Formats: sequence, C-alpha cells, structure tokens
Amino acid sequence: MWKYEKRLQYPVKITQPNPKIAQYIMSQYGGPDGEMGASMRYLSQRYAMPYDVGKAVLTDIGTEELAHLEIVAAIVHQLTRNLTMEEVENSGFGPYYIDHTAGIWPQAAGGVPFNACEFQSKGDPITDLCEDLAADGTTA
Repeated sequence: MWKYEKRLQYPVKITQPNPKIAQYIMSQYGGPDGEMGASMRYLSQRYAMPYDVGKAVLTDIGTEELAHLEIVAAIVHQLTRNLTMEEVENSGFGPYYIDHTAGIWPQAAGGVPFNACEFQSKGDPITDLCEDLAADGTTA
C-alpha cells in the first residue's frame, strides 16, 4: 500500500534551538489549517467523490499531507531539542513544556489541541472541495 523510504524528502537541518519559533510552526502540525487536519480532510472526503479520478486525487493529496507531518515535526523537534530551562522560560514555551516537555504534540499556536472539528466532510463533493480550497488558502 505504501512504500516508506525512511528519509525526509526535504531533510531538516536546524542547528540553533528556538522555542519561540517552534510555537508558531507547531500550528502547521496540529492547528486549524495544519497538516494533520489537511490529511484527515482529504482522506475522509474521498469517499463521497463520485469520480474515480477525483477519489485518486484526494487520496494522493491526503497521503502527501501525512508526509508533511513528518517534515513539520522534524522542524519543531530540532527547534526544541536540548533547551535550557532559561530558554524555555524566556521564550514563553513553558506552558507547552510543562505538559509535553519537548515531545511533538498536535496543537495550534494558541495552545488549542487538535481535534476533528478542525476539518469537515459533508458528503457533497462540491461542498467538500470548497472547504478544501478555503483551508488550503489560509496556510503558508
């Protein structure tokens, strides 16, 4: 079904920790328009698509979004590894650190955890595609 090559397509090599930036990038992992929601959005909506080509496209996009999770997680991990307590406190990373230390956990930049309310699957292909366009139009 999948062939996992055990390497990032775009290797991440961050040498300087920066927990403040990590807090913002974390939203791309599990925020309202992040990769987790995007992957679930496309993979859920594919079932209502009446055309095989459309189903295949939604499946391909959904699995690609899953791959993006790995890249974003690598960025957050490298930005938060080997932090000192002073870096944690001075960056405002403390509330996250208390609950997860430097573990990767899906949440928005404001601290709201990921949940299934982050995406929609209505069962109508036009409605679903409009939702996809709206969500993808808000990400960078």
